Amino acid sequence: MKERWFGLRMVDLTISSPAVDARLPVRVLVPRGWSKNADRTWPVLYLLHGGADDYTSWTRMTGIAEITEDLDAIVVMPEAGRAGNYSDWYNGGRGGPPRWETFHLKELRRLLETGYRAGTRRAVAGLSMGAYGAMKYAARHRGMFRFVGAYSGVMSTRLPGIPDLIMNAQAAEGADPKALWGDPVRNRTVWKANDPAAHAGNLKGVGVYISSGTTSLPGELDPPGTPWSPAHLSEPVSAYTTKDLVARLRLHGIKPTVHLYKDGTHSWPYWQREFIRSYPMILDALGLPRDGGPSPLDDSSGGPPSLGADRRDAGAGPGEEVWQHR
Repeated sequence: MKERWFGLRMVDLTISSPAVDARLPVRVLVPRGWSKNADRTWPVLYLLHGGADDYTSWTRMTGIAEITEDLDAIVVMPEAGRAGNYSDWYNGGRGGPPRWETFHLKELRRLLETGYRAGTRRAVAGLSMGAYGAMKYAARHRGMFRFVGAYSGVMSTRLPGIPDLIMNAQAAEGADPKALWGDPVRNRTVWKANDPAAHAGNLKGVGVYISSGTTSLPGELDPPGTPWSPAHLSEPVSAYTTKDLVARLRLHGIKPTVHLYKDGTHSWPYWQREFIRSYPMILDALGLPRDGGPSPLDDSSGGPPSLGADRRDAGAGPGEEVWQHR
């Protein structure tokens, strides 16, 4: 393993992963006072990147280093492949690499705990493909995470039309569309195993924040004249799958915080806003005081919902926050 430091807080690790059969980079932000030889451990926040991107995206596209400047926790941003989908691939039943889930939750986690003073109090959040990964990891591995934040991701993978969208996205990145989880019909048990909604009951006791736009139109954080792109159709797809997951969570007595906003593109300004909105929940989950953290409704988050916003029940129960902008 290699380290490359950028200043006092940021370090890129290069890890040899048997699970993925590759040398993989992981970006880490350490808190003030951190040391490999410290007598204490620190809670951990995992931030997962989206498809067709990499481990540098959170520091490249957001102010995450500044936002977490006073966070007494380790922030971990691992590589996950352009179309890895945070999964151990089926590969026609052979298994084997890439096994992204194994890399993140076994190899990387153990390395951080044995060599970088990472503790066992964890939160995970991600956008788009990473939103799916965050929700799946938290749902499949009960008790591993105390918070999950999912911004504009697919939350239920077996709804009508969703398997085709997932396989088309894999093909667009040059991957065999059935190498990921096999055929949706013949290998339905594999698809179910990788569906966050199928494991909704495991999220009991976990802080859950889910957000998405409901149209594919530019919104308040897009520059005037922003052109429409088919990529923005990911927002209504995310909202469609979110409603299914929320309904399943309610069946288990789980009350997530949900922010469904109307217009807004599938882009970083919205994902940073939603991360900041969920930040107090992250602090609570990590056992850290809220003092000194960014307000979930400050200027950098895009501001509070407008006075004309309609607070509607879109499958939400008491204690949930479901905003639907008109």
